[in-house]
Amino acid sequence: MKTSKGDSGAKNGVDASRRTFLLSSAAGAGALVAGMVVENNKARAAAASIASIAIPKEITQSINESPKPGSFEGQGMTGAEVFATLCKEEDLAALFCCPGNYTVINAIAAAGVPAYGGRCEGSMCAAADGFSRATGEVTACSGTEGPGFTNMIMNIASAAAARTPLLVLASNMQMAGDDRETFIQTGYQQPITTGMKKYGKRLIAPDRVWEYGAYAFRNLKSGVPAPVHLDFPGEVARARFTDPSKLKDYYTKEKYRTESRPSPAPKDVEKALDLIGRAERPLIVAGQGVFQRKAWEPLLKAAEKNEIAVVTSGPTRGHFPDDHRLSAALTPDALLSADLVIFVGQYCMPSPGEYRFNPDVKSIRVHPVQEDLGRNWPLDLGIVGSEKAFLEALADLVPSRKREAWVNELAAARQKYEKMLNDQYELGVKYSRDTEHLHPAVICKEVHDFFYKGEIDPKQTVAGSGGWTIGVHAGRWMRAYRPGQGIVCPYQYGSIGPDVAMMIGASAAVQRGVGPQAPYKGAPTVCVSSDAGIAYSMFELDTAAKYKTPVIAVIYNNDCWGMWPSAVSSARSMHLYLFQENLRYDQMAQGLGAHGEYVRTPEELKEALRRSYQVASKEGLSTLINCQGLKEFTSAKSYPPGVALNPEPGCGGVAH
Repeated sequence: MKTSKGDSGAKNGVDASRRTFLLSSAAGAGALVAGMVVENNKARAAAASIASIAIPKEITQSINESPKPGSFEGQGMTGAEVFATLCKEEDLAALFCCPGNYTVINAIAAAGVPAYGGRCEGSMCAAADGFSRATGEVTACSGTEGPGFTNMIMNIASAAAARTPLLVLASNMQMAGDDRETFIQTGYQQPITTGMKKYGKRLIAPDRVWEYGAYAFRNLKSGVPAPVHLDFPGEVARARFTDPSKLKDYYTKEKYRTESRPSPAPKDVEKALDLIGRAERPLIVAGQGVFQRKAWEPLLKAAEKNEIAVVTSGPTRGHFPDDHRLSAALTPDALLSADLVIFVGQYCMPSPGEYRFNPDVKSIRVHPVQEDLGRNWPLDLGIVGSEKAFLEALADLVPSRKREAWVNELAAARQKYEKMLNDQYELGVKYSRDTEHLHPAVICKEVHDFFYKGEIDPKQTVAGSGGWTIGVHAGRWMRAYRPGQGIVCPYQYGSIGPDVAMMIGASAAVQRGVGPQAPYKGAPTVCVSSDAGIAYSMFELDTAAKYKTPVIAVIYNNDCWGMWPSAVSSARSMHLYLFQENLRYDQMAQGLGAHGEYVRTPEELKEALRRSYQVASKEGLSTLINCQGLKEFTSAKSYPPGVALNPEPGCGGVAH
């Protein structure tokens, strides 16, 4: 068919128009690309002009200044300086705080007590708790009156459940403003910590500041430890003293408290020896008191001499090594066979049924406070005495004995439990490959292998864990081979959130080589926690960088609160449990001056652990490893076996 010129012209005109459009578009695109290049170059230049994250020189300078304690000479000592002097003489191990309660924290730091200033009072309270759990020493936390103090409440309660000797300090507005709501932040603090403390006092008489400091340390260092809470109104903290005779009960610590501990009655020790002699499968539950009183050596001696099984309990693990042939930490099936249970230093007593023992098992309990014997658990013998004194007597008097059947049963139960763990790991590997997301069993096994089965001394690294799904799995894989190596962050109170801050505090103890951490001074710590938990203490990664207290934070990111299955059958509820998906906690950590890693496979996690350890060891820098998981891994229906609490007592126990 012929086309007219007009038609041809129309067609050619369209073609010409299209070519013109394409040419102009190409030119425009080129201009656009050129413009983008210019803008990118500008962005790079702007980025290059932004200063890198750096630690201010004033931090290093002030940390390295010589102590300057108060003196009665000249203008004299403030009430805060008097109290700080007592803290120094009592060897207060460390102070963790946020600015606030200024006169008191400044005085304590100036007196020479190691002090750490962080971003959030609650997290710094957890850090103080972690330092104490790693050492057994008294530590202090502090906040300003009102909001600073109330910000610490959750972690004060956590420390109370763990029986941590934590000195809680807070300022308060002037007594002159009582009942007037003068200025801001007024409040009566002592009623708020009722049920969370062993002793508390609002100091209202300036001349009694030393006396009440003595009350505080007498309670912190005697009997069963627990938090002590003092608050300082302005009139007390700022009062001045030029004459020590103006202070009431201004004695040295030798005169206001004693290091003496109760010894068990000889007849009670004889009864205990008789019960042990008649038992075939005796077991010692070595609680927090064994760690607090540094009784791990007589415990080991007594256990080996009579072949008594041992399982540790409490917020700190390792006072009996997990790899010992007599350890029952990984033998849940064997616990049911025990025919005599000896509770030593079990400060938080379970009820029958909460521990995996035969309900008719005979039991002995050794406790420093008589009033607690017989509470929750019926006893065949209650012994009032210091944990160390009892274990020393036991180690001296118990006869040598072989219990071949019991030892073999422990070994078989351990082998069975470890096989179960490895089966869960293999299943987790399959789930991880199928979904391209990391299963919590895989994460925890890789962390276990890196720190306990690789080139690092397995006794070196202090480890802690928390969270729900990841916390349950981590408890099964974390090990403790020496005192103070394992921290059970959620112990008894079940707080979500203090984990990373707590392990930063433990890291401070390791960096200083305090107590049982001395042989491993300078090593990093590791914390396995959740995306829900990291929200509470992520900003303390800035604190960790500031003080070079490295923690390797392995964060399980499953985009939700672990209890999301409770919303499955409830209308309009699921959104309450969910976060945005694929949040980059590793990048947030980088913004705080830490090292960040993002991983989705076991191979990537192995390499991230290696790099993180190098950064921690060589640069003193923390790392957050963002392990991308799926919320469905929590569900036994979607990915069996799901998650369930671990048997207690033993590895992974959190309740008692």
